[in-house]
Amino acid sequence: MENLLANCVERNLSQFMFTNAIFFCERLLAEFPTEVNLQLLARCYLSNSQAYSAYYILKGSKTPQSRYLFAFSCFKLDLLGEAEAALLPGEDYVEEVPGGAAGHYLLGLVYRYAGRKNSSIEQFRMALSVDPFCWEAYRELCSLGAAEEASTVFGNVALQRLQETCVTQSKNFSEGANTDRLTDSDKASKDTGLWRTEHVPGENQQDLKIRQLGADIPPDTDRQLSTNGWDLNTPSPVISQVLDAPPPLLHKNRFRPAVEGSLMSVHGGRGIKFSEEMSAEAPEGSGRRRSARIAARKKIPMSQSFGKDSHRLQLSPSESNCVPSLSSMIEKCRIQSSKEATTSGQSISDIGSSVDDEENKNPSESSPDRSTLISGISEVLSLLKILGDGHRHLLMYNCQEALLVFQKLSLKQYNTQWVLSQVGKAYFELQDYFNADSVFTLAHQKYSYALEGMDTYSTVLYHLKEEMRLGYLAQELISVDRQSPESWCAVGNCYSLRKDHDSALKMFQRAIQLNERFTYAHTLCGHEFAALEEYEDAERCYRRALSIDTRHYNAWYGLGMTYLHQEKFEFAQHQFQLALKINPRSSVIMCYNGIALHESKRNDEALKMMEKAKLTDAKNPLPKYYKANILASLGDYHNAQKELEELKECAPQESSVHALLGKIYNQLELYDKAVLHFGIALDLNPSPSDAVKIKTYMGRLIVPNELETDENL
Repeated sequence: MENLLANCVERNLSQFMFTNAIFFCERLLAEFPTEVNLQLLARCYLSNSQAYSAYYILKGSKTPQSRYLFAFSCFKLDLLGEAEAALLPGEDYVEEVPGGAAGHYLLGLVYRYAGRKNSSIEQFRMALSVDPFCWEAYRELCSLGAAEEASTVFGNVALQRLQETCVTQSKNFSEGANTDRLTDSDKASKDTGLWRTEHVPGENQQDLKIRQLGADIPPDTDRQLSTNGWDLNTPSPVISQVLDAPPPLLHKNRFRPAVEGSLMSVHGGRGIKFSEEMSAEAPEGSGRRRSARIAARKKIPMSQSFGKDSHRLQLSPSESNCVPSLSSMIEKCRIQSSKEATTSGQSISDIGSSVDDEENKNPSESSPDRSTLISGISEVLSLLKILGDGHRHLLMYNCQEALLVFQKLSLKQYNTQWVLSQVGKAYFELQDYFNADSVFTLAHQKYSYALEGMDTYSTVLYHLKEEMRLGYLAQELISVDRQSPESWCAVGNCYSLRKDHDSALKMFQRAIQLNERFTYAHTLCGHEFAALEEYEDAERCYRRALSIDTRHYNAWYGLGMTYLHQEKFEFAQHQFQLALKINPRSSVIMCYNGIALHESKRNDEALKMMEKAKLTDAKNPLPKYYKANILASLGDYHNAQKELEELKECAPQESSVHALLGKIYNQLELYDKAVLHFGIALDLNPSPSDAVKIKTYMGRLIVPNELETDENL
């Protein structure tokens, strides 16, 4: 009876019938009140999102597996102190951390959210030393800025450890397969479906996969959002093609409208943006074909079964002025996809016979030999080296290096959802919004069910002012999962783009209710409060984001902008410097740090900071504009004029550039040129406040300089 009920519970868990599993597991525990059956009931509750039930039934248990499950329940309930006590050795039990690598990983999360960074780093490293395949531990180390190079973590030491572990397991499997032969009666009982697996006490102690933890782990949220009234972009380079970095293996599949923005004074504006028109042939939709279903039966990867149509999502060579080798890459992808489609299109009879042959194989023959196993381990570690290296570069904000690393992946691996999301984030950090849009568009088309990175995608559409597409994306994400914070962040960005900041704030707060550790949502709330000029609430949101992730440089940047608008310039400088320690390649943060220095009357340091920002990103026009502004305020009109003349060539449609040029020509008593540039500035539809200032300056052109008031545009 015990085995029958236990197997019934296991089968229900595997079939996601959680309430049915709980019912039968209660019957099992009533008849056979053992620790193993108690753990099984706790697993049922945890699978059904009832962590509080698992917490109460496991409280006081001393066995390692019960302690791990209890600690996991405490973590889900945000009882970090009890989770730590359950995982660490104590007076009642002196064993090591239960759960192996998963236990160390869970303890690392507990320490991280308790604000004990060094202890969390130690636990994540322990998890990797126990199991080099604990990828989430490496991701956490990357987000904490403490990850070693991937070649070290997934190198020879990891290979040796995995060989020892996996070869031992393979040997045990082979020995078990040779000794456990089914009798005719066993086969008959197996056919009834009641005895699919034999329940052995302690057999399922490691079934609680660490990926269950991932549902509540906030993603690395290094993202930005501009809000109305002042620049909340936190970019590196501006909207320009990434230097020395190959483009993504995909393309924009629609006509791209012009995108314009206005560069205003330090107390307004979003920053300079440029117009770009790009067109491409719209991709054809493709449903799941018969060959895909056949491939699924034979366990062929889905990338192969969809290979026949996958080339339509690749980048057209005419779409980008990128490296010449792109066309050859696309042709390679098409040829490979064609071959895969041909392979997957074999006859049903052949596939059916092959499936039957696989089912009739002797279990001992299906186990891999030692050389195959070692080769497989080496291949997986080599893949992890590339993925880890790219992810580490991305979280260190070496985005161009990250793009180059991801290009080393095979086409199959490159076109997976996680990699496309990472590539999209890299382009986003570089403020190459058009390429970021292309990458995220492909990821969303191929993996419409995946929500990771979709909050960043919605912010990309926000920057591109794609209101219709952003609204459609938000509706799609809500239909996929209303309980996902990414979905509500997309809705909030949609409202923010419409200047409805109150509604946007409610949407971001809804995302926080769903996941209090979702750092990006706290930062977006801060942006909305700042747009409403409620700076105290904005500061509180930024502080909350930093309490979750101290390396979330967007929050440091937001704090700096908040202090800058409150004219607390010393505080603003400090926040900008902290942001630059995390992301030292952001020319925009350098630019606003220079503005804070200028407002503090430290003009020499401000000019040096602007020059450094120009060298960091020669294509970013913001440092040139603000450097000219500083020079004009110091009376160095000739050098300011030179800076603006260069900038005018890059941004001829920016009204603020022409307005400042008009002001400088007025000071140089070149009134004809001043009137010309003031007129051009008015023709470019500046903001109402700037238009009033420009008209005021035009009216003062004949007034003596000593009667003029010193106003900045």
